[in-house]
Amino acid sequence: MKNFIKYGFTFFAFLLLGLGGISAQQKDKTLPKANEEYSKSKYAEAEADYRISNSKFPNRSVSPYNLGNAIYRQNQASEAKYAYAKALKNAKSRVQKHKAFHNLGNVFMKEKNYSEAVEAYKNALRNGPSDEETRYNYALAKKMLKENPPKDNKDKKDKNKDKNKDKDKDKDKKDQDKKDQDKKDQDKKNQDKKNQDKKDGKDKQDPNQPPKPQPGGISQDRLKNLLDAVNNEEKKIQDKVNAKKVNGKPVETDKDW
Repeated sequence: MKNFIKYGFTFFAFLLLGLGGISAQQKDKTLPKANEEYSKSKYAEAEADYRISNSKFPNRSVSPYNLGNAIYRQNQASEAKYAYAKALKNAKSRVQKHKAFHNLGNVFMKEKNYSEAVEAYKNALRNGPSDEETRYNYALAKKMLKENPPKDNKDKKDKNKDKNKDKDKDKDKKDQDKKDQDKKDQDKKNQDKKNQDKKDGKDKQDPNQPPKPQPGGISQDRLKNLLDAVNNEEKKIQDKVNAKKVNGKPVETDKDW
């Protein structure tokens, strides 16, 4: 029997491998009753009897496998996968494993968990490589996975991108801090050298260079010459005054020296 699931405007067939693939075992009176209810689409009643059968024979694979099918038919795919997982745990043959993995892939397709669906169908093909329905579903799951990559991968890429941005920012900050520190170190070296030069007297006037101007723009040598000239003029005036005093005449001095 086939189960049709709609994606967009296209219908894809998912074969739910049903009863008979995993045969009923002897001395289990509840299991035949559950199978009959299932064949009449009484899935709720079948589910109840499969659970009873499973509790009586917990190490068998047929009851949990058919229980998964009954639950799946009631549109409870996510719950069905736990029954299929138990069937896989108890499965003894490749046929049993193939059917359980196939239907488990259908569950993952219902949940749109395409990466898990791909793995489930792949395992089903390993145990039943000639099943065309499984091969079809496997190809479809890969197509859906390619078109709908897991969100975790996108988040991981975004996270890595942000992480790289943070690394670049940290690197830029470290580079800038290094430049700032280098500049401070160089400024300190220059200041230390300047202070040392002053201490050693290296900032004195080079004898080969012209004398530095003194405050007011007059060099030290010129200032000395001017003072000498003034003193000479004062001496001349004083001599004149003294001479006039001898003659008893007033002395007129020139304002401009």
